[in-house]
Amino acid sequence: MNSIAMIARYLLGLAMLVFGANKFFHFMPNPELSETAGAFMGALGGSGYIFPTLGVIYILAGLLLVINKAVPFALILLVPVSFNIVAFHLKYAPDGILFAAIVAVLNLFLIYTNWDRFKSLFD
Repeated sequence: MNSIAMIARYLLGLAMLVFGANKFFHFMPNPELSETAGAFMGALGGSGYIFPTLGVIYILAGLLLVINKAVPFALILLVPVSFNIVAFHLKYAPDGILFAAIVAVLNLFLIYTNWDRFKSLFD
């Protein structure tokens, strides 16, 4: 793996670890949200399971990326996460689209660099 892919893997892994830990320990302030975005996030939070589940997925994927184990599995776990982060920001909070785009681009770039390990899924 080239050094650019390694840096991308560490960046995505560390971001997922930080944001996953935040789902449990709440050390980062919640951003200002519009009324509709707040209602959407409130509904997800009110379910009682969405944010802890996301936290576990973020932490698991982040750890796998950082320790360089089961990287394709981690990247597949993050595809729906990346998609939904981008979709949320496009629909409800366009101010945060930059981070959402960075996560999605890093995920897609790492899938591309590991494509030989994904090809058999599409045979």
